[in-house]
Amino acid sequence: MFIRKSSKIPRTVWTLGYVSLFMDVSSELVHSILPVFLVTVLGANALTVGFIEGIAEATALIVKIFSGALSDFFGRRKWLILAGYGMAALTKPLFPLASSVETVFTARFLDRIGKGVRGAPRDALIADVAPSDIRGACFGLRQSMDTVGAFLGPLAAIVLLYLYHDDMKAALWFAVVPAAITIVLIMAGVKEPVAKARPHPLRSPLRLAFLKDFSRHYWWIVVIGAVFTLARFSEAFLILRAEQTGLSVTWIPMVMVVMSLFYAVSAYPAGVLSDHVNKKYLLAAGLVLLALADLALARAHSALVVMCGVALWGLHMGFTQGILATMIAAATPQDLKGTAFGLFNFVTGLFMLLASVIAGWLWDRYGADMTFYAGAAFSMLALLLLMFHKSYKRATP
Repeated sequence: MFIRKSSKIPRTVWTLGYVSLFMDVSSELVHSILPVFLVTVLGANALTVGFIEGIAEATALIVKIFSGALSDFFGRRKWLILAGYGMAALTKPLFPLASSVETVFTARFLDRIGKGVRGAPRDALIADVAPSDIRGACFGLRQSMDTVGAFLGPLAAIVLLYLYHDDMKAALWFAVVPAAITIVLIMAGVKEPVAKARPHPLRSPLRLAFLKDFSRHYWWIVVIGAVFTLARFSEAFLILRAEQTGLSVTWIPMVMVVMSLFYAVSAYPAGVLSDHVNKKYLLAAGLVLLALADLALARAHSALVVMCGVALWGLHMGFTQGILATMIAAATPQDLKGTAFGLFNFVTGLFMLLASVIAGWLWDRYGADMTFYAGAAFSMLALLLLMFHKSYKRATP
């Protein structure tokens, strides 16, 4: 009996995993405190929080479309990745210095531009260097290490808030250090393949004729991802929901700890599993988990129930985020992968803005329960679209 030897995960993928880990320690330390900081210290309401988070995330995803196209044109990904992480690192001191909602908005906006610059080239570089037989595992590994950082960041926030007696500004200063480490890692450890000759001049990725270069299968993934995003409004609302149950400021970051823990332990196994089973089954499972998370959070009147909903939310992310990236990589030609990831993130960015604004409006107008019930409804709509696609494929000769 012969057993096929599996390919090894390249060093560059591991390095990008550690880069994601350290940046998420920094970012999630900030994000686990920021919603409560905005509401309790700066006096913002839920709609304002939703607007800030929606604009920030939409900006990141919209910028990705152009950074992806540029990385395809130049055939070089590393320097765009470095620029993006560098911009995010430079914004970290602005959060503890903030004395107004406008300053926080500016810091989040610039931070997310950095995320947008780095996101599509990073995913495209992983697609470039990952062996085809373990591509799902490579995306899953980076995603899992990303969420390990997202677990450690809020945990650090809890310790810092305890040591500094709930002084949120003092805790926010510590986010500067891991952000700086990411720059060193990129400079020293990221290698990319030798650039090939450019197959075409730089073109706008939004040009109609250019959009036709992508298959119907690719666009169907984009449609499902967009509807799915409506159900995945900002995690800031999970933090605000926990705050409603009476958790102290010190323990509020536990929301992100629990979410990231369940995300981290599921992302890599889901990525490996996606190399051996139909990816649509995993995506469907993730949509069901998200609907269950929303229902639990809608009905939550204690911290324990909130944490159960948050755990389900983390599981759904592990089952869906790496899977969607793998599906995009498989549905696009090699020389357009950066643009493909950029287009996908552009569309989902617009829907992320819409989702967070809707969530904030529902929260202020009808209460937190309605926000999460709407999220569950959008999850089921995305699941129906996924099921329709399967039946359509079977009906095709």
